[in-house]
Amino acid sequence: MRVLLLSLLGAAIVVPLGFRIFAALRETGSAALLRPADGQMVKTSMGTLHVLEMGPTDGPPLLLLHGTAAWSGLWRPVLEALAQEGYRAVGMDMPPFGFSDRDPEGDYSRQRQAARVIALADALHIKPVLIAHSFGAGAGVEATMIAPERFAGLVVVDGAIGIAKPTEGDGTKAMPLPLRVRPLRELAVALTATNPLMTRRLLASLLYVKDAATDEVVRVLQRPMRIAGSTRAFADWLPSLLVPPAGARSTDPANYRDFCLPTGIIWGSEDSITPVQQGERLTGLIAGSSLTLIPETGHIPQIESPAAFIASLRETLQALRSQHGC
Repeated sequence: MRVLLLSLLGAAIVVPLGFRIFAALRETGSAALLRPADGQMVKTSMGTLHVLEMGPTDGPPLLLLHGTAAWSGLWRPVLEALAQEGYRAVGMDMPPFGFSDRDPEGDYSRQRQAARVIALADALHIKPVLIAHSFGAGAGVEATMIAPERFAGLVVVDGAIGIAKPTEGDGTKAMPLPLRVRPLRELAVALTATNPLMTRRLLASLLYVKDAATDEVVRVLQRPMRIAGSTRAFADWLPSLLVPPAGARSTDPANYRDFCLPTGIIWGSEDSITPVQQGERLTGLIAGSSLTLIPETGHIPQIESPAAFIASLRETLQALRSQHGC
């Protein structure tokens, strides 16, 4: 029995270490060589950020923010559709994801991400409508609360904002003890987020329409994970996923009372990650906002029900034009 226990313990140590070593061997690429040919690197006051931009430069500007472990490439079909309708559609890579420069201090807090969003809008000289999905909605709402004058409107798509309930205070909680140690966070990331064997499974866990986890979508998600240092960078980001953002304006329901940007909210009716009740609550907090539900759709409507999503987004953007902002 003792030999068996020691063998199991050894395997429990060796297997994760093996995945971490494989991650280091796999992550040898350069962002400059891996990024798409039509991508652009934009210098901002918050570092150099990668964007995909489509449509006429004089069209109404839109800035699209992705969710966890995604990047602007996941928005490509939506960017193309918006460009065809005359919008200047810009997809931003929020570090450490995609091809934007990673933060040398490993700061991926919500406030820092919001500052990057504002800095990109400034660098591009645009006053965009923000279209923010999942964890990107946290940064998007934060940015619009910090500098509402820099944006023309907001569209939240299945937002993971983490607005505190009245009984929760500020929602602050400590990082799980094992993950306070960076090497252990790297092991956890190497086993999951940057493990190519897990990409499809993790993606499917977010979806109601499981068939949307196609080979092409998996390839898109994996492409920037080959950049050197991806596992380390993701490990730096992990606390921002697991711990509610302390001091963020967007988590305090009181800050929504005077929120004055034209706002539309789009949600998958079968979202099990951020259930539709969260969208309903957000709609109740933001005066004048409207909620559009996409039926038979989960957390990522732009890939699960692309035609319905683009139609809903089109209608939402048109409705925002008639609203008066700040």
